[in-house]
Amino acid sequence: MSPAPPASAALPPITRWLVLLVAAIGFLFDTYELLMFPVIGSQALSQLLDAPPTSDVVRLWSGRMLWIAALSGGIFGLLGGFLIDSLGRKKVMIGSILVYSLSPVAAAYSSELWQLILFRCTTFIGVCVELIAAVTWLAELFADKKQRELAIGWTLACASLGGILVTEVFNEIVAFMREHPEGVSWLPVPPNAWRYTLLTGLVPGALILLLMPFVPESRVWKAKKDAGTLKRPRLGELFSPELRRTTLVTTLLSACGYAAAFGALQLTPLQMAPGLPALNEVKKETGPGVKAAEKKLEAATTPDEKKAAGKELAVARKPLGDAIEAKRGNLQRWQELGGLTGRILFAILLMYVASQTLIRIFLLPGVVLLPITYLVLYQGDYTMFALAIFFCGLLTVAQFSYVSEYLPKVFPVHLRGTGSGFATNVGGRMLGTMAATLNTEILAPMFTSVEGNPQKVAHAAAIIGGVVYAVALVLSFLLPPALVEENAPPK
Repeated sequence: MSPAPPASAALPPITRWLVLLVAAIGFLFDTYELLMFPVIGSQALSQLLDAPPTSDVVRLWSGRMLWIAALSGGIFGLLGGFLIDSLGRKKVMIGSILVYSLSPVAAAYSSELWQLILFRCTTFIGVCVELIAAVTWLAELFADKKQRELAIGWTLACASLGGILVTEVFNEIVAFMREHPEGVSWLPVPPNAWRYTLLTGLVPGALILLLMPFVPESRVWKAKKDAGTLKRPRLGELFSPELRRTTLVTTLLSACGYAAAFGALQLTPLQMAPGLPALNEVKKETGPGVKAAEKKLEAATTPDEKKAAGKELAVARKPLGDAIEAKRGNLQRWQELGGLTGRILFAILLMYVASQTLIRIFLLPGVVLLPITYLVLYQGDYTMFALAIFFCGLLTVAQFSYVSEYLPKVFPVHLRGTGSGFATNVGGRMLGTMAATLNTEILAPMFTSVEGNPQKVAHAAAIIGGVVYAVALVLSFLLPPALVEENAPPK
């Protein structure tokens, strides 16, 4: 076997930059699509369920939707991993991008809850498949280890820009809707901020599909496929004596990262924002008016009286609703800025720190920080809480970069998509995301001594966050070393 040629010989400079651009845009919009729901979810569920944003039914469906969508993504993402190894990295990337670009547009037309759930699930499926395909594709296009680490580390850093972008887009749309409540006449959906935000999900498909014809398929996969030496991927092989430890440890590590994100971080703007002490003054000012309007609605007997009372109640609730939405957007912004910082910090440290040590740099502080954030700082000064959310986002999102970069190094070529798909989708999407439902439906209701759903959710988040970080820290000592990689086809 000839030694691998340098990456510069394998990919011309213009092609290399196009590959990096496609990967960066793909990772950015993966996160953009995923984090739409924490931003729009409360508003969408409140409208579709015809219930206040702080009601029990909205709390329950917030947790359920996070898990249902992620579970769907996990199941089909596992199938996607098999297709990545069978059909090719690039072809599956194109298909998955189409799925997650069109699904939010369909969701914008939802008139019933099941429709929002359905298209949220298909969005998640597209993202889950695309992420694995793109990381595997990148890992095999760059033969040089240093260039490969730089390519994956820095393009993954763009993923956090997606969270920031969707937050800012939503905030701008909310501000626009305050000025123009009638909406945009030429948009064929009802004038709601959450529907308009979903429509923007079409953008990534158009951008990436324009560039895909100009980038190559994975050289490693294509060479083996053309030579007839590519083994058929088999799920059972992941549990062979050689790979069993790798599969189990990476699956559980992925589950811990997603449990912290879904059981704590994503519920922060979605469920905890209404309980912030910073909103108490607005609640005092709007409380009497809301109660009076609610009494009028209860006393109304004719349809006209009910309609008028309903409008009056909506007007009375609006100042508090606007204040809650502002805090949601601000918390999401802090969280995503932390995530971006975490991905950048990971990309830098990747070049200088050993793999197992690198993950512990992010796990050790989290064991303490998450419980303190949600048990103590949540009910204190808002600025301190927002700063803590920044660091929680930093630590958690850095773990995602670590797992994504690590997985292609520990599975052989014919199992890279399947193995990475199993760890990320079964561990992360199917098991880890159950933490959202664990929080909102099991743990949170147990805190009967705590007043208000937001406070209960925060207490549950403290427990989930502390436990999964501690488990991940233990798992980091069991991580297997990377395989000897052959990331270039033979000459």
